Order: sequence, then structure tokens, then C-alpha cells
Amino acid sequence: MKRLHIHVGVDNLDSSINFYSALFDAAPSVTKDDYAKWMLEDPRINFAISAGSNANDGISHLGIQAENADELAEVYARLEKAGRPVLEEGETTCCYAESEKSWISDPDGVVWETFLTHGEATFYGSGPSAEEVANLESPKRPAAHCGCC
Repeated sequence: MKRLHIHVGVDNLDSSINFYSALFDAAPSVTKDDYAKWMLEDPRINFAISAGSNANDGISHLGIQAENADELAEVYARLEKAGRPVLEEGETTCCYAESEKSWISDPDGVVWETFLTHGEATFYGSGPSAEEVANLESPKRPAAHCGCC
């Protein structure tokens, strides 16, 4: 079963951990100096927050997390059907996790990440910026000005 993903940039990580722990009635499953994540079952969501250089305040992006390769293939097929440019990031390290990812934005520029996590990482990692994804020119090709290729 797939899981909704929401990543929010926060100003004060400790205050936000306290707030979201109370809201979700659960402690984060991952806590780092600049990051925290809750893997909740009710509602079924991967909710993450970042502070410092890894975040801008507010919603960073939304996503769909697959649990296996078949689900990821299903979600990737949906991206293609959406008729919007897709950035296929592939295997990457981001948010202290090793994952396979693709990115898309809706017609209003809301960025969506689709991914399958394979394991943990000891560093935050990186990925494309929301601006890079929102400004894609054509399917599977980032805009020439994005600096990622």
C-alpha cells in the first residue's frame, strides 16, 4: 500500500518536533540535527520536517512513497499519463535515505516526488530544487538552466 509523503520546512526543529509529536501522538521514527520523520499508519503518511540549509519554511513538496518495485512502476506510469514533464532522478540519497525517485509538478507548480526507499543514509543528501522541477521543459529533461546536468 502506498503512503502519502509531505515534507515541510520549519524554522525551529525542536519546537516543531514537540508540536508534531503531540499532533500525531507519536515520536519521530528518525531524528537528526536538521531533520525529523514520522512514519504513521493512521493516517498512512510519511511526514518529514527539515530546518536550516535543507529547508525553506512551509511545504517543500508532496509525494507518493511506494513499498515495492511494482508499486513504484505503477506510480511512474501515472506520472507519464499526467502529461507533464518528469524528472527521473533515479537512485539517490536524500533525507537520510537511499531511494529511487522521480519528480513532477502539477499545472500550478506544486512539486510531487515519487519514490521507493531502499535503506538509510548517514548524511542528508540532495535532490533537485522545487524550482527545477516546476520549470521542466519537456518529459525526462530538466530545463537547461537548472544546473543539474
